[in-house]
Amino acid sequence: MGIIPCEIPLLEFDPEQTAVIGPDYEQLDLHLPRKCVFAFLGGYIDRYAHAVGARQVAAFNSATKLYPIYVTTYHGQEVALCQAPVGAAAAAQLLDWLISYGVREIISAGSCGVLTPFDEGTFLVPCKALRDEGTSYHYAPPSRYMEISEPARQAIEQTILAHHMRYQEVVTWSTDGFFRETKEKVAYRKSEGCSVVEMECSALAACAAFRSATWGMLLYTADSLADVQRYDQRHWGGSAYEYALTLCLDAVLAL
Repeated sequence: MGIIPCEIPLLEFDPEQTAVIGPDYEQLDLHLPRKCVFAFLGGYIDRYAHAVGARQVAAFNSATKLYPIYVTTYHGQEVALCQAPVGAAAAAQLLDWLISYGVREIISAGSCGVLTPFDEGTFLVPCKALRDEGTSYHYAPPSRYMEISEPARQAIEQTILAHHMRYQEVVTWSTDGFFRETKEKVAYRKSEGCSVVEMECSALAACAAFRSATWGMLLYTADSLADVQRYDQRHWGGSAYEYALTLCLDAVLAL
């Protein structure tokens, strides 16, 4: 099966695994651990890596920024650590690169905006993501949602319970248009069951599935769009960074 032509170019999915430029085009002598934490935690990944003496084994050059790739030992197992760039295209590009060098089991964490009332810093587990971004359509045939790996979800949920916390599975809205979340769109997404909004989940799920890797995500609530008449940026969920990374590390070991 090849490309099926369509009037809308984004819907012309090609299932071919190889491309003109592959994610391992540099042919680095790099062999990453199977397990990886790939998280949207600002500079906290770097601070944690330096604090625990993690080894920097590589750096991904995105043309605008270098993303250090660390390897650390956590409870006796080697785990790769990498800060994830914001935005579906950038995040999927780096995830694809990591997978090409040996990563196979990945847990991500990142902030999300809430569409329904959730306190800031609440941890949620997406079970599927609405594909309102462009990148996932290069990794999976057109569909409205991307399902999130069940083994990854179970590992995250078991980890949350082991930390004596509650969790809730949610449907997330993944969008490229941070400044295009209009009142009508927010209401529409809420009406079809989306509880939160972020920018990468559907793309990362599609990329991992296309490359036969296992990927799951832990979301923590940041800003609020629950009241479209009064947007509340709150504190962008920053106080959740440290605990989110601990949950990711424990969950990736549980995979």
